[in-house]
Amino acid sequence: MSTLDLSPTLSAETSARPLFGPEHEELRASARQFVEREILPHIEQWEREEDFPREMFAAVGEAGFLGLKFGPEVGGSGPDLLAQAVWIEELARCLSGGLAADLGATTDLAALYVDRSGSEDLRQRLLPPTLRGEQIGALAITEPEAGSDVASLTTRAVRDGDDWLLTGQKVFITNGAWCDWAVIAAKVSVADGAPGEDDHARITLFAIDASSPGFERRRLPMLGWRTSHTGELTLTGVRVSDADRIGEIGSGFAQITRAFGWERTVMALGAVAAAQRTLELAIAYAREREAFGRPIASFQVWRHRFADAATRIALGRALAYQALRLVVAQEAGGPDAPDDLTVLRTVAQAKLATQRMSFEVADEAMQVHGGAGYMMEYPVQRAWRDARLGPIGGGTDEIMKEIVAKTYGL
Repeated sequence: MSTLDLSPTLSAETSARPLFGPEHEELRASARQFVEREILPHIEQWEREEDFPREMFAAVGEAGFLGLKFGPEVGGSGPDLLAQAVWIEELARCLSGGLAADLGATTDLAALYVDRSGSEDLRQRLLPPTLRGEQIGALAITEPEAGSDVASLTTRAVRDGDDWLLTGQKVFITNGAWCDWAVIAAKVSVADGAPGEDDHARITLFAIDASSPGFERRRLPMLGWRTSHTGELTLTGVRVSDADRIGEIGSGFAQITRAFGWERTVMALGAVAAAQRTLELAIAYAREREAFGRPIASFQVWRHRFADAATRIALGRALAYQALRLVVAQEAGGPDAPDDLTVLRTVAQAKLATQRMSFEVADEAMQVHGGAGYMMEYPVQRAWRDARLGPIGGGTDEIMKEIVAKTYGL
């Protein structure tokens, strides 16, 4: 675009329509009960142990929360992206970024690629057991020297008869340390079928069985997300059948770009929900803690800081929900479907606005806790550590600003 265009991104009718229906609010109540019953009683212990049981995937799957955005032909109850958004929000309120990331990555990342672009055989082999929580999926794109710059990845896929041999390294892979299968991004040469020499045209996706010879991984110790099984993967001549290729050769970059819209919307929704819960805990603590003979919450400075945080959360939620509306409308298609540029811009803006906000709200919450905020027994320290990843993961703040600027022709 050569000029600044701030026109509405959806029709007035669509924008005014309630985002969530009665069925979604019933789902929200059910999801909140599940989190309060199955997760919150154990979360402190899991955080101390820096682990949570694999059985949690099966418990979430049995409750139906892994299949909300997938069709019944693969064991889902949807597809309903709004229902998935509700689950994302409620899970984020447990304030364990690692647990939420692992549970989310198996469906919001890995399974999403297979569902959208995998063959029917691949969909039937991987999705039903994953949506039941019997298997764990991971998405492996990031490399030590290729984070936000996807085109510079160095993992290679070389033809060997009817198979492929994959060699390379991936890092910061959510679920990488314990996944049963992973979606791997690799480059294919023109001689092996890539449509062009351009780096983008060579990126191809494959689904790899994590038990394959040559597939090695180790868990990474992290500042935050301590319950997440974030891993580093090393692939040394891993053999993959061509039937496990996801989409056409060279289609990987387009798939990744499309999936970023949902991934970043998920991050925005989760950040807002976590910030909301963090603020609730901060206000509750400020009402109980006294200084100079009265509750901290009665001091004007803290009332104003809470008011500012609440306002920033409300603004972040409005932008995250607008991104969600656009993604849903784009998936639905039709005359009211937004163009790709609008979705790209709004999703980037939503992620940019919400991630640092969530961290700063957690920082304020830690400040009002005083010395107690630095103690492991209070969840605010966990919220603070976990939220710091937001401005980095899924595309840094700087990348989001570049995307937004470019959509305005800058």
